[in-house]
Amino acid sequence: MSADKDIDGWLGERGITSGESRARARAALEETGLTSARKVRISEPKLPKAEQVLAERFYRVCAAAPCQQVAKSSGREPLLVEPRSHCEHCGGSNNQRAETAFLEACGRHGVRRVVVVGGSPAVREELEDKLGGSIELRMVDGTERRTAVKAQSDLEWGDLVLVWGATELHHKVSSHYTQPGTPHRHKVVHVARRGVAALLEAGITHLER
Repeated sequence: MSADKDIDGWLGERGITSGESRARARAALEETGLTSARKVRISEPKLPKAEQVLAERFYRVCAAAPCQQVAKSSGREPLLVEPRSHCEHCGGSNNQRAETAFLEACGRHGVRRVVVVGGSPAVREELEDKLGGSIELRMVDGTERRTAVKAQSDLEWGDLVLVWGATELHHKVSSHYTQPGTPHRHKVVHVARRGVAALLEAGITHLER
């Protein structure tokens, strides 16, 4: 005799917890004959097929606007999930959502080269890993001496320059990029908040202006 599971509990494990989302998911399972309106449990051998039905029909998404936009263009029905860790787009990560939105903004505005001044080694590595395959990055260590000539080269090379003032960044380094009269000041964004999401959101805001 095969085991079975509570249907609402199984849906809840997948972030399908709200009344509307649960009703839509159950309707999809009922339409395919995997359960019926009178049943509260489902046999475990049916669960792989039930997972496939939901995956093909729905895009599980959190309430964040960028994620909702992606879900609507996916070709599947957006299905609200909670907590955000079940979201197919961001997985509950502010960083992941910001990275995706930043690359989309760069694409819209023709930005191919980005300079990041400051940030810890671990964060610079993360940015290289997440963004480096789509745009060119030049990461400047804010704790090491940077000459005015090298900074000028960075300003000329980049389409966007993010100066991360809330991180490991010496004034002698940042001043090369932010001093008044710099001919490329229109490319420079001074970011006063910590965190990858804050850095990239500042870049997005600048580009959208």
